[in-house]
Amino acid sequence: MLKGLDPLLSPELLSTLRAMGHGDEIAIVDGNYPGVEHARRLIRLDGHGLIPVLDAVLSVLPIDDFVPEAIFRSTVKAERDKLDPVHEEMIDCCARHEPHQTVVPLVGQDFYGRVRAAHALIQTSEPRLYGNIILRKGVIYPHAAGEGGKPKVEPFDY
Repeated sequence: MLKGLDPLLSPELLSTLRAMGHGDEIAIVDGNYPGVEHARRLIRLDGHGLIPVLDAVLSVLPIDDFVPEAIFRSTVKAERDKLDPVHEEMIDCCARHEPHQTVVPLVGQDFYGRVRAAHALIQTSEPRLYGNIILRKGVIYPHAAGEGGKPKVEPFDY
């Protein structure tokens, strides 16, 4: 356990999030998603729903602001604009962490193709259908990296 980190952020997940580079994507999917088949790297968070996992990931992952679209959700079949309750909760969660980002719907194979290309996939036990989202990692700007109350120290200054 670490101070200030959501306990859903397992060592494997934290390592994966840290290893991702700018522009890499990570998918968080429901319990019905074919994770083993689609994942380049699979992280299982069995017993947890999508929204708590999404909230935990967004608490540490910067979202890409170099591109116009960086958060994507699956759709109910081919109904691009239909919002199930799980989609509304995803949008609300993202808005709390990234108020300037829009959650973009991706239909069927467009969503699947993007998941297959993602750096990693987090498989939850979310029981609701179409509870799937993709996040594109951004950067931590230099001015933000030094914030936190401690003076900025160069790593090789002794």
